[in-house]
Amino acid sequence: MVHKIEFGRLADIDPAEILAHMSDPRVAEHMPLLTGRWDAATVESFVAQKEACWAEDGLGHWAILNNGQYVGWGGFQKEGDEWDFGLVLRPDAFGLGVRIARRAIKFAIADERIPYVTFLLPPSRTHLGALARLWARRVGEVAFDGVTFLKFRCETTLSA
Repeated sequence: MVHKIEFGRLADIDPAEILAHMSDPRVAEHMPLLTGRWDAATVESFVAQKEACWAEDGLGHWAILNNGQYVGWGGFQKEGDEWDFGLVLRPDAFGLGVRIARRAIKFAIADERIPYVTFLLPPSRTHLGALARLWARRVGEVAFDGVTFLKFRCETTLSA
């Protein structure tokens, strides 16, 4: 099957699709900060927060499309002085993760603002081969809201 991956804006996606995606218990398995039930107001707030990142930083999370269909969201978010990459796919699109991440890393390499990308994964993620294929190396652990995450880093400049 041919996969045509495109990045769009979350504001252009039907909120019902985002709600169904983020309400799937398989998505929450590796998202320890995802608590509570999502509803229309949660989706509206989520999209507004992601759009605010675009307004503030000129970069943020995209809607991810495969052959024109919404398959998840992901992109870059400023965490202090670092650009963190996150990717949350619908379960039927889990196999597209490396393909999407590679496309995003190519974007980061072309963007002078991003000398490297960080990835934060919960310790429940034990299959980390995809990060190795992206040349990401583990650099430690960080905690957010009392939850520990494994931190990885991928250089995007030749001088790094």
